[in-house]
Parts: sequence; C-alpha cells; structure tokens
Amino acid sequence: MADSLSQKRCVPCEGGVPTLTDSEVQALLPQVPGWSVALTEKSGSHVATLQKSMKFKNFSEAMTFLRKVEDIAEAEGHHPDFCVHYNVVNFTLWTHAIGGLHENDFILAAKIDALQHE
Repeated sequence: MADSLSQKRCVPCEGGVPTLTDSEVQALLPQVPGWSVALTEKSGSHVATLQKSMKFKNFSEAMTFLRKVEDIAEAEGHHPDFCVHYNVVNFTLWTHAIGGLHENDFILAAKIDALQHE
C-alpha cells in the first residue's frame, strides 16, 4: 500500500516536469478531504489549484494555526498561498514552477489537514 500523503516529503521542483493529469488529480483528491480543484487566474493564465477554507474559533486561533503551517511549509520547501478573514483561512496550493498541480501540493494539503488533528 502506498504511503499516506502526510507521511511523504515534498521533492524539489524547479520546473521541467509536467503538471498532474486529470486522472492523477482525481486519484489523489480523495486523500485530501475537503480540498477542491479550481481553475485560478495566475499571471494572466488559468492554472489548476487546490483550495480549502478552514474556520477557527477566532483570529488568534487562526494565526496560531498559520504559524504551524509556516513550520511545515519551510521544512517541505513548498509554500501555500493563503488569505485570512478574521477566523477563516483560505488556502490555495499550486506549484508555481510548473504552472499547475504537482504531487507536492497534495502532500502539503495532507500535512495542513494533519495539523487540525493534533
């Protein structure tokens, strides 16, 4: 059986690799419940991204959670886009170097989800 995404490590991606195919995305998506794929405009073109909103009790709790996300993102060398709206954090993940989705995005999504269960 394959390792769970949260147990994997992000691999350096400098470009030159293809984005995930639709079937690869659909195979990985069930492993990150609550995340969805959306086309998002980035630098004048549309790219596939992973997105999720998380709600917290208050602003302080949201920021505490984001500091934990910061530690994981730095350790993995893969950084999410996010926006804070008081007690809601909206995440958008995609691999900038390839202009779309890579397994790293799903790995980071799974690690972010795992933080909620600590």
